[in-house]
Amino acid sequence: MDAFILIGSLILLLLVGFPVAFAVGFSAFIGAWWIDLPLEAVVIQITNGINKFSLLTIPFFILAGAIMAEGGIARRLVNFAYIFVGFIRGGLSLVNIVASTFFGAISGSSVADTASIGSVMIPQMEEKGYPRDFAAAVTASGSVQAVLTPPSHNSVIYSLATGGVVTISSLFVAGILPGLMLGGCLMVMCLGFARKRGYPKGEAIPFRQALKIFFDAFWGLFTIVIILGGILSGIFTASESAAIACLWAFFVTMFIYRDFKWNQLHILLFRTIKTVTIVMVLIAFAAGFGAVMTFMQLPTAITAAFTSLSDNKYVILMCINVLLLVIGTLMDMAPIILILTPVLLPVATSLGVDPVHFGMIMMTNLGIGLITPPVGTVLFVASAVSKQKIEQVVGAMLPFYCILFLVLMLITYIPALSLWLPHVMGVM
Repeated sequence: MDAFILIGSLILLLLVGFPVAFAVGFSAFIGAWWIDLPLEAVVIQITNGINKFSLLTIPFFILAGAIMAEGGIARRLVNFAYIFVGFIRGGLSLVNIVASTFFGAISGSSVADTASIGSVMIPQMEEKGYPRDFAAAVTASGSVQAVLTPPSHNSVIYSLATGGVVTISSLFVAGILPGLMLGGCLMVMCLGFARKRGYPKGEAIPFRQALKIFFDAFWGLFTIVIILGGILSGIFTASESAAIACLWAFFVTMFIYRDFKWNQLHILLFRTIKTVTIVMVLIAFAAGFGAVMTFMQLPTAITAAFTSLSDNKYVILMCINVLLLVIGTLMDMAPIILILTPVLLPVATSLGVDPVHFGMIMMTNLGIGLITPPVGTVLFVASAVSKQKIEQVVGAMLPFYCILFLVLMLITYIPALSLWLPHVMGVM
């Protein structure tokens, strides 16, 4: 009955149109009232939920990504990616994915990735004879890399949701190989489509021009070196790297590229503050919700329920995947991580799954949810940027879903894809 009151009130509040963050908060208070838990205890958990130094990582990375997105870095990354794959048949679709790889490693956001790269690549692809819905599908699916590769905002949230069991650094490093594998699989499929449909080849870029493009993109690409190099070398923490990346992004955008006007900076800052506020309110209320779940012993009960389904680790992992895939289509990524990590992580660890590996499983699942209707945030952005109806983009996405599901299965059942590099780099 306790679980019914807590989860039922959350679902009811969401159905009547409450914002997700406030629905989570109010349901936490309702659950606390039901089990006679003092409301002051919930308030203390809410304030403690955001009283963490590591949370500074989120606003700094969001601001750094926003500055670089507005400062012309997307166009420069597209030109840089063209050097490597633009001359191949179907090269523009490959350029799209490679540029998304680079941009995701700067912004850490699939939404920003789709909006920035899509606004540059979709018109170019259509001009060269690619269907607009296919261009939108390539852009949206390629942006899923951003939830896996550093500096993924959602990896920071997952680290928080584990109660500090998993470090941000280990998640950042763990996401590199899965993210690159995802991009590689999408590129192989795009090559197949190019041969089958006769998409055009591009022209090879002369060496001198390639050098010029490289030096133009170098300043933005160096942000990746700051983020990863600083963390892996131990020079600074994830939070410190976020702050330094933010300063570097500001310097490059305002003083080197100079594509962004000073009189628009306050608008960008306001938009970033609005985004950060929403995220922080959600994190705070989710901490209270998680505390109430713990008092109700829901994680223990759910672990027992899952393990009673089967004694086969792989069967239970598949059940978790199906659950996350379904829920990922109905809610945004951050609230799912905050609500379900305390519930599902004990199930995974009871099966012998490493928490870092489970983080990658969860990120991939929910990344697919971002491009799946009815509540696929990235899907809606791709639709808006491409000026295509949702159903047209979804139709073009069908083969991409198959590839993404294949990648999910590989990440789920081959732990070394997620754990080998963190062990080698000594961050686990």
